Amino acid sequence: MSNTVDGDMTVEARAVADLSPAERRSFFERSAGVDVVREDTVAITERVREEGDAALREFAEEFDGVTVGNLDVTDEAGRAAEQVDEETMAAIRKAAANVRAFHERQAPEDWRAEFDGRELGRRFRPIDRVGIYVPGGAAAYPSSAIMGVVPAKVAGVDHVAVATPPGDPVPAATLAAAHEAGADRVYRIGGAQAVAALAYGTETVHSVRKIVGPGNAYVTAAKAEVRGNVEIDFLAGPSEMLVLCDDSADPDLVAADLIAQAEHDANASVVAVTDDEATARAVATAVVAQAPARDRAETVAAAFDNDASGVLCARSTAEAVLFAEEYAAEHLSIQAQEDEALADRITNAGSLFLGPYTPVAAGDYASGTNHVLPTNGGAHVHGGLSVDTFLRSSTVQRLDKDALSALAPTVERLAETEGLEAHAESVRRRFADEDDA
Repeated sequence: MSNTVDGDMTVEARAVADLSPAERRSFFERSAGVDVVREDTVAITERVREEGDAALREFAEEFDGVTVGNLDVTDEAGRAAEQVDEETMAAIRKAAANVRAFHERQAPEDWRAEFDGRELGRRFRPIDRVGIYVPGGAAAYPSSAIMGVVPAKVAGVDHVAVATPPGDPVPAATLAAAHEAGADRVYRIGGAQAVAALAYGTETVHSVRKIVGPGNAYVTAAKAEVRGNVEIDFLAGPSEMLVLCDDSADPDLVAADLIAQAEHDANASVVAVTDDEATARAVATAVVAQAPARDRAETVAAAFDNDASGVLCARSTAEAVLFAEEYAAEHLSIQAQEDEALADRITNAGSLFLGPYTPVAAGDYASGTNHVLPTNGGAHVHGGLSVDTFLRSSTVQRLDKDALSALAPTVERLAETEGLEAHAESVRRRFADEDDA
């Protein structure tokens, strides 16, 4: 198929069937970039573990160019709304309310039930201390504060700590969002060193039991390094999006959605797959027409130049669906006449966006769903951040004498089969008096 060229940017509509094995691997074997920075990250986390606050301040100077006094800016976060314009604060409050309402629907209930005389059940309790990483630095990401803190508080977590890079100053919108969402502590720490501080604790930072949230390769590598000392959500890479569309889709809207995700990062992966050749060409043309006008046009162009990005034409709807299933996108947009039917055929996706009026940007900010989602094919095995992320479950059981008596032969036989005689005895002993009678 023909290329579409504008200046230095080229977007080619290609056929799925023509992809070489190496090209297919580029789409399906995406990486978070952890290996490249692993050695440096190990050194950073070890210094924080050994030196505490002193290492955090030195790294702030070295990596962020900022001299940090107070690492704990919780009080500053409480006053931050005064520095944010009313329109932005209204947007923060609306987004937080929508995210809270959606996540409140997720909260599971404890239950007990009878199973032939055995009373069995399950109960849910929140993790007591969690850490939320919120990207930042020169930029403000209030949405990430909302997405991390709100579900943790809905789950009932007692101590929710936010770590965000030490901009000079930290953006007021980020601090205000963390406070609005319900953060208990806010720390002015970024990068791998923030993850280490939350994992190991310092003189100022209280250690947590689980760390969640998006970040760059260093943050992701640090989460991999501290896993074992603490739990994490998942290892997230750059933003990804796949649009599954047919000839009813508006190519301009598909292109706009792809560009919106491409502006996140030069390493973002953005893909459109359609079974209609004319639509594929039109989307490629629209991308090149729209991209130069965007503020982050260079980043967008770099993202489209990635081996894991492109506009593809499948020979059939079935081939397009199979591609989407194997890709397992962080964000899956379906812009097609039969969007619900296509959604039913997709099992691997972090979050689905159905129809032409459901841009990923809506979920990124304010529809209510969470934007912290699995990348790099992680949607094959788990979902995004939710209330469940911050809960642990315990099973509960109560057996009366008759119930245990009925179960005893099964327990004793299996215990003896496994060579665990004391297990069998622990059951027999409860009926010893009856056997002697």
